Amino acid sequence: MPIENLLRAFEKGLAAYQASDYATALQEWKLLAEQGNASAQLNLGLMYNNGKGVFEDHEEAVKWYRLAAEQGDVDAQFNLGVMFDKGNGVLQDYAEALTWYLQAAEQGDAYAQGSLGVMFELGQGVLQDDVMAHVWYNIASANGHDKANEWRNERAGLMTTSAI
Repeated sequence: MPIENLLRAFEKGLAAYQASDYATALQEWKLLAEQGNASAQLNLGLMYNNGKGVFEDHEEAVKWYRLAAEQGDVDAQFNLGVMFDKGNGVLQDYAEALTWYLQAAEQGDAYAQGSLGVMFELGQGVLQDDVMAHVWYNIASANGHDKANEWRNERAGLMTTSAI
């Protein structure tokens, strides 16, 4: 399919979604997603995760998120990390969540960075480490995460000056 047609189909799906015409959005995006379009795959994942125009199906959401994440889509990487972190549609697996959060964090995703801070703070999939939690919260805060500054300061209150 020529690039202009792909763009037109994606935009048609987006306009339909924004108008709550989920059937049309699903139709447009599914065709693109099956052809390997990462943005359409991400959006299908969101539709299945949130039950928009389809029955809520976390396993199906994970399938679409994974396809987009493997192509480097930062939002899909973060969302896939959340699915593994929470055990939605997959068995809870902190190591797998860590893998996807790291990939998104390396692309500058503030919420993935904040999630890494949480994992280090709580010792989920990693050894508990206030210093690393502080580091990730600091990075997330610098990138616009709305709670990371508060979380970083909470960690700092538990740390020595030299650790900070």
